[in-house]
Amino acid sequence: MEKILAIATLNGKAKAYIELIKLKLTLAVVFSGVFGYCLASDNVIWWKIVVLTIASICITGAANIINQIIEKESDKVMKRTAVRPLPTERLSVNEAAVFAFLLFSVGCYLFVEVFNIRAAALAVLSLLLYGFVYTPLKQKGQIAVFVGALPGAFPPMIGWVAATNHFGWAPGILFAIQFFWQFPHFWAIGWLAFDEYKKAGIQMMPGDGKTAETAYKIMIYTLFLVPVGWLPYMLGVTGISSALIATVGGILFLAQTFHLMRTCTDKAALQMMFGSLLYLPIVQIVYLLDKV
Repeated sequence: MEKILAIATLNGKAKAYIELIKLKLTLAVVFSGVFGYCLASDNVIWWKIVVLTIASICITGAANIINQIIEKESDKVMKRTAVRPLPTERLSVNEAAVFAFLLFSVGCYLFVEVFNIRAAALAVLSLLLYGFVYTPLKQKGQIAVFVGALPGAFPPMIGWVAATNHFGWAPGILFAIQFFWQFPHFWAIGWLAFDEYKKAGIQMMPGDGKTAETAYKIMIYTLFLVPVGWLPYMLGVTGISSALIATVGGILFLAQTFHLMRTCTDKAALQMMFGSLLYLPIVQIVYLLDKV
């Protein structure tokens, strides 16, 4: 009986640690990093993609843990976050901190040893901005979204630099696409969870409520996705086909923001959120398929 209880406890701990790294969100970040690496590589080395995946999971997971340690108390207030490992005390803050440090150490080692110091520095900067700047700013006001969009846009750039060991216009454009994409994506989430965020003292939208003015600001930032989608083609990184698809995707995404402006409903915000979840991976995949 004691052995069964010990196994159950161990399984519960393991599950809690996996929850702590926000695996679904982390894998989305990893996908963007691998995309940047493959787009930059003339000859893709598959074992390096595996290492990049592991390193990215470690760094992103560590950043997510730091976020949850700082937001432990506010997470207790919101329904969607109250079930996380720290608010429910399935893991202690010390356990989470040790796990974050281990992940961070492994991630840094892999980036430095297998790739290069520039990619490692970007990964560390991303963690610092997300964990120690963006997270505390969420209680201060809307500026947090702008700051959070910086580390959120780093993954494809990190992947590119990991493959090439240099910066340039191309990784900058990949950064810009993901940077502008984040505003309608997170503001759609902020719209849907407006009351919950307000209860926790967090302001995630560019306006004071679910109004047409707020939706208009969301539309303005989404508008940038239409021209920046052309830039990889103009730089000679991708072909015309992917530029056309990215433009169509940007226009369809933009149309969803107009629908939100007209209706100002949660249903329209939900549709926009799903649209954002489709837009980015589809555009990145077509860029890969059409790279020159």
